[in-house]
Amino acid sequence: MKYSEEDFLAISGIQHYFYCRRQWALIYVEQQWVENLLTAEGRLLHNRVDNGIKIEYKEGVIIERSVPLKSEKLGIYGVADVVEFYKTENGIRLPGEDGLWSPRPVEYKRGKPKENICDKAQLCCQAMCLEELYGIEINNGYLFYWQLRHRVPVIFDSELRQKVINACEDMHNMLENGITPGVPEKVKCKNCSIVNICLPVLGKKKKEKVKKYIYENIYQE
Repeated sequence: MKYSEEDFLAISGIQHYFYCRRQWALIYVEQQWVENLLTAEGRLLHNRVDNGIKIEYKEGVIIERSVPLKSEKLGIYGVADVVEFYKTENGIRLPGEDGLWSPRPVEYKRGKPKENICDKAQLCCQAMCLEELYGIEINNGYLFYWQLRHRVPVIFDSELRQKVINACEDMHNMLENGITPGVPEKVKCKNCSIVNICLPVLGKKKKEKVKKYIYENIYQE
C-alpha cells in the first residue's frame, strides 16, 4: 500500500507511539500538546545540531544535516538530524563526489539510552525512508545521547523493522478512525509533558470502577 502525501504522519511521532500509544493519540489525533523542561531541552538540542552548515566533510565522511525524509510505503515524513555517508564498494553515487557512498542516519537525543525501543524505532524509520529514497539497504545507524556524550550503534534487524511497519499501520488506523486508547496498565507518566491532559490516575480509577460494577452486578447474581 502507498499513502498519499496528505495522509503522511510525522516520523517524530514514532517515539511518542512506542513510549505510549495513548500519548501519541492525544498529540496527533486530539491535537493536544504541552511543552515541559525535557521537551524544551530536546528541542534546543536539535536546534544546536542544526548549526546552519548543510554539508561537512570530516575524516572521509560526508555529513549532511536536516535531511528531509518521506516514505510512501509507511505514509510518514520528517527530517533526519544527520545523515552520514561512508565510502563503500556497494552504494549510491552523490553529485560531485567520486566513488560509491552508503548512508547512515544519526539521531540526537538529550538523555540516555531508554529501556524501550522508542529511540531505536524512530531511527529505524528514518533508515527505511532513506532506503526507499536511494534504493539501497541500510543495516545500521547511530543514536547520540547528549547526557552520555557518545553515540550508540543500532542494528536495523527484521524484528525492529516489522515493529516500525506495524506501528505506522496502527497510527494511521487510530488517526483515520479517531481512536484514543485508554490508559495502559504499565506506563511511566512522571516525565510525560501531557500528563495533566491525559489524567492517567483518573483513567485507571474509572477502569477499576467499571470492573467492580461488572463483577458485583453480573458475576455475583
